[in-house]
Parts: sequence; C-alpha cells; structure tokens
Amino acid sequence: MKKKNIIIGIIVILVIAVAGYFSFGGQTTTKSKTVTIGIMSGVKQDDKIWASVSKTVKKKYNITLKFKKFTDYTQPNKALADGDIDLNAFQHYAFLKSWNKANNTKIVAIGKTFITPIRLYSKKVSSVKDIPDGAVIAIPNDATNESRALYLLKNAGLITLKKGTDLATVKSIKSNPKNIQIKELDASQTARSLSDVTAAVINTNYAQAANINYKTAIYVEPVNKDSEQWINIIAANKKDKDKQAYKDVVKAYQTAKTKKIIKKEYGTAEIPAWDIKLK
Repeated sequence: MKKKNIIIGIIVILVIAVAGYFSFGGQTTTKSKTVTIGIMSGVKQDDKIWASVSKTVKKKYNITLKFKKFTDYTQPNKALADGDIDLNAFQHYAFLKSWNKANNTKIVAIGKTFITPIRLYSKKVSSVKDIPDGAVIAIPNDATNESRALYLLKNAGLITLKKGTDLATVKSIKSNPKNIQIKELDASQTARSLSDVTAAVINTNYAQAANINYKTAIYVEPVNKDSEQWINIIAANKKDKDKQAYKDVVKAYQTAKTKKIIKKEYGTAEIPAWDIKLK
C-alpha cells in the first residue's frame, strides 16, 4: 500500500508539473510579440501591402506589426540605429551601404522585398531624343539615388561616365554632348520640380504620391544583373538580425499573396524581388 501511494504521489506531481508548463511556460511560445517597422509616408499602395503582411504575420506567427512613418530618407536608419524602431523597409542595398559608411552604423539586410525601376519624366518632351541642348534635368541629391539617376541618364544615351565609376556624382560625368544642366534636389522635391525643368528623375514612391502615372515616363531604368544593388530590403540592426520574430516578418512579406497585391497596386512599376532572376 505504501509503495502504491508513492507511485500515485509521483503521478500527481508529474501531472501538476505538466499542467504548470502549459499554463505558464507553454504560454511563452505563443505570447504575442510587437514589431515596429519604419516606412515612408504618403504611399497608399505600400500601406495596402503592409496591411496584408500584418494580417499574415498575426495569423501565422502571432506578431503584431506597428508602423512609424517618415517623410525623408535620412530618418528611418537613424531611428533604427537609435532603437526607436525594430526594422525598417524603405531602402535598397546601395543606399544602406552608403549610409553605414557615412554614419558608422551596423544595419544589415534581412530580406528582399521589391525592385522599383527608377524613371525619367517630362512635361515638355515626349521622348529622350527630343531633349534639347542645354536642358535642365532634376535628379535626387542623396548619394545613392544621385548615382542611380546618373546611370539612368547614361543608359538613356544622354551622358557618359568615367571608367571605373561606382558611386557616380556629377563629377563622374565624362561627356555631356547636349550640355545638360543637372539640378540636384531632395528626392521628395523632384516630382514638384517637373513643371520647372525639362525632365526629372523621380523615385516611384514620390511619383505615386504626386499622382504621376509611371506609364508616362519617357525612359525606364533597365533591370539586369547590375540592378541588384537597387533591390529594396527589410533591414535590422546587425545584433538583432537573427531574431526569430524578425525572420517571421520577412517570411510573411515574401508570399504569393504579397506578389498579387504588389501587381494589383503597382502593375509593373514595382517588381517582387525575393526570388527574381536578374540576367
């Protein structure tokens, strides 16, 4: 009888221990987490994409997404480095590389999102070949987008760049047969300048915010293996890059559902890039 009571006692202890695990310890695996992501403001299409991602990540991983919106490109990486946000999703590889170098930060890409070919727009001419001598062309003035814009002008046949140029500036221009005047502006101002210049290189998000139809562009940046540096990313501080919650956010973004929404909202203006093959 004594032996039987001991066995019963052990069983009771085990039952209590298991119940305790599921009541307390077990909850830690399903406890809701909150992840704050920095994104750019003023883009309704992006808001719809992230609304879908939020539903997916909540349903599959019990993660609640919160968003902090910024108005220019200088803010989201600073906020991330300062710990004001957990992730950001606004930049491409080239911008991040330049930012880390200039600001001595350790921010890394943890997942690809999309690539947005940059475009040249004009209210004064309908073709690149019609751009006159002495034309004024506005381009973004931040280092990476300026370089990208100058490469676009090169590919359009308007200028040539010095051999070995990586991050191009106006000083990298080798030949300028039409004596084009380059007007460097904050990226957010290029769309507003369109009435005052011959043409402007405008990032798609700012074109969308200004209600400029991307199909009206007179030249589109070609997408090839050289375009990888322009793929947009979800970024985190290096010390946090392996956090499971952040990996789950990436997985929730990189879905067939997200692809469909990108196509619906942007047509061919944005191209999902997490599994793209660049030739």
